[in-house]
Amino acid sequence: MKNSIVITFISLALLTSFSLSAQDEMNIKLKDYRPRSIYKIPVTNIKKARYSAIDVHSHPAEWMSNPVAVSDTALSHWVKVMDQVGIEKTIIMTCYAGAQFDSLYAKYSAFGERFELWCGFDYSGYMEDGWIERAIKELERCYNMGAKGVGELADKGSGIGDFSNSPTPGYKLHIDDPRLRPLFQKCGELKMPVNIHVAEPYWMYEPMDSANDGYMNAYKWKIDLSDKDKLNHPQLINTLETVVRENPKTTFIACHLANCEYDLEILGTLFRKYPNLYADLGGRFGEIAPIPKYMNSFLGKYQDRILYGTDMFYDPAMYATTFRILESNDEHFYEIDLFGYHWPLYGFGLKNDVLKKIYYENAKRILMKSTPL
Repeated sequence: MKNSIVITFISLALLTSFSLSAQDEMNIKLKDYRPRSIYKIPVTNIKKARYSAIDVHSHPAEWMSNPVAVSDTALSHWVKVMDQVGIEKTIIMTCYAGAQFDSLYAKYSAFGERFELWCGFDYSGYMEDGWIERAIKELERCYNMGAKGVGELADKGSGIGDFSNSPTPGYKLHIDDPRLRPLFQKCGELKMPVNIHVAEPYWMYEPMDSANDGYMNAYKWKIDLSDKDKLNHPQLINTLETVVRENPKTTFIACHLANCEYDLEILGTLFRKYPNLYADLGGRFGEIAPIPKYMNSFLGKYQDRILYGTDMFYDPAMYATTFRILESNDEHFYEIDLFGYHWPLYGFGLKNDVLKKIYYENAKRILMKSTPL
């Protein structure tokens, strides 16, 4: 009996030792950090948006790593999820022109008004004479096929080659390049809104060290400015302002809040100066949820200029998290795997009239302008 007790004690000691080594407090890596809140406070489970919503920022299911995502069955499932969570329409930023846009349009248009496709610019031969005439002609062709807007045009510093623009990316071609102005003017004539992605969140430009509070996500998306031809964050914001100012008859949407989450007064200043500028929340809920009081004030102040968007495809839990952030007053909760940051999140508790505009009314106003001539 005594020997049995000793063996059991040794076994437990070994098991405990193994558990401690698996969670050695001196060797826990930031990438494995998964804190759990111990606060016994209200938790709001919001499975459906309080008001009907338009998701103004998503991308083709074909961009997902899962090959099943390209099937018609997957798109049917996407629509069912939209019904489940209260999304009336999803705008697909294809970034494509030419045959790739045509292929996507044929597939998504089978679902009627539930999806709206926006095209990209065709930069093929943009260093050659006559390119702009060809690019305008292709834009008009996409419009006549059914494109309601243009996007997402993305410049993280190297030009509009930083994203999946197709069939040819525009490296070293920034959005304020004079060569692009006729295209933006044509968008204004056709009443096609333009979705523009400039820069990345400011953490990606900060030193990758222990002082970077967004390090966990910033390291993955860090911006290398060693290339002297690459624009930095303020310079990219300047390109956005230039193109918005020079094309007052064209509606622009600065997606991801123009990546100014660290200082939203930059975006607020642009709102006050340019009535043709809007911004979407797509893909930046993780960056703004740590500052709920400020966000409540900012979104209330600019409630006519902010649009709901996700940029994260169509998982019901993802939608639910965005609703929780916008609608609830919940505190100190985590969504590390969804957003990539280790910090806790908080709900904004937005008022109903603000929610209605962000979820639906602002987008509806823009889309009504983009109906065919």
